Amino acid sequence: MPVDLKSYISKNKWILLAIILIVPLGLYTKIYNGPAFNWVNNSLGGVLYVIFWSLLFSLLAARSKSWKIVNLVFLITCAIEFLQLWHPPFMETIRSTFIGATLFGNSFSWMDMAHYVIGALASLGLLKILR
Repeated sequence: MPVDLKSYISKNKWILLAIILIVPLGLYTKIYNGPAFNWVNNSLGGVLYVIFWSLLFSLLAARSKSWKIVNLVFLITCAIEFLQLWHPPFMETIRSTFIGATLFGNSFSWMDMAHYVIGALASLGLLKILR
């Protein structure tokens, strides 16, 4: 069954707008160098990362319940965090690029899990409002 793009955009306009806003904000956290730059670079990005993927997955799985989407994103994000303990040459090559470092990170930190929880909770609230 073909998707009516106009109808799809209309139905999901607030989620699409949130994604359009969060992407540059998330990328900006990686280059920000003002007050509290260390926290913004390393922690706020983790919160926004979970929110972005939750919003994107909610577009792709529109019929799924928000809590299922957010739980899946949280688990994948935690798996990616643990993947940072693995340093084969091909992963180091990927991580040496801006996009690779942004998507996969460079170093494992237990504290990142707290930021993923914050992102997951924020995602639940945001999806409740936007859906």
